[in-house]
Amino acid sequence: MDFDQPPVRRFAVRDDDGIDREEWPATVPAVAQVLREGFTPAKGVTMLVGENGSGKSTLVEGLAEAFGLSPEGGTPYGHHSTRRSESPLGRALRVERGLGTGRYGFFLRAETMHSWYTFLEDHPPLDHSRSREPRYHEMSHGESFLAVLRTRFDSPGFYCLDEPEAALSFSSTLGLVGALADLVADGGQAVCATHSPVLAAMPGVRLLEVGEWGLREAAWEDLELVRHWKAYLDAPMRYLRHVLDQ
Repeated sequence: MDFDQPPVRRFAVRDDDGIDREEWPATVPAVAQVLREGFTPAKGVTMLVGENGSGKSTLVEGLAEAFGLSPEGGTPYGHHSTRRSESPLGRALRVERGLGTGRYGFFLRAETMHSWYTFLEDHPPLDHSRSREPRYHEMSHGESFLAVLRTRFDSPGFYCLDEPEAALSFSSTLGLVGALADLVADGGQAVCATHSPVLAAMPGVRLLEVGEWGLREAAWEDLELVRHWKAYLDAPMRYLRHVLDQ
């Protein structure tokens, strides 16, 4: 029997998932595919790459909630909610966990991290190892994200990241690649939605391109995202003249 298993072997769809297939989010091709087939993340890192509206964030949010992570960001142990806007996908999925793996994880969700910082201030951690929690609100957006990586991505659990590059410089994004590599080396597992060709280039990741076709395996050099960035950096005005009407 294989005891060297990741925290999540598979996300299966519940028989009573309660999702109307004629309504959002089931009308999004990537979500529809997951509702038909379930979702098997890579043992290490899975990157979801695609345009806005393709369903990347909806998928990551659903996987996080199905695992038991706070859908507004954070760990399984401190749920907070400002205004529920999550899709029903997370409640439609069940987790097939790896043998002997723990339940720790973290959902880094860019647009709600500010409220998570406030939640931490209002509910100080009981764990003495967290007693010197960074003062996130006193940091820049990028600094606070890096502090979260240092303090929360420290166990072999399941991690979800939704466009983490939003707060990071180029060099800090490279730092995130290193943090994810360390996480995988320690037995952790991650699913990340991204627009960053830097993150998508991480060695050993499973790349899934998300679009009107649903989900499909892709090589880094074949990603539409990568082709556009290469073409733009080679000749910016080829793109900008359409925006600037020149």
